Amino acid sequence: MNSMRYVYWQEDEMWLGHLEEYPDYMTQGESLDELKENLKDIYKELSSGTIPHVRHVAELQFA
Repeated sequence: MNSMRYVYWQEDEMWLGHLEEYPDYMTQGESLDELKENLKDIYKELSSGTIPHVRHVAELQFA
């Protein structure tokens, strides 16, 4: 099973969030479970290669 970190918060009655690796692509849900399902859908779309010019976050190490 794969995993990916996500950032989320509640605003009024909605839960909002984005995948940590793809901060430009936010989604929402009426419940935390719905938000998680929507995040999984976004990941599938972003990793499929069908969306052009997807921005990524990476970590650079140097001395």
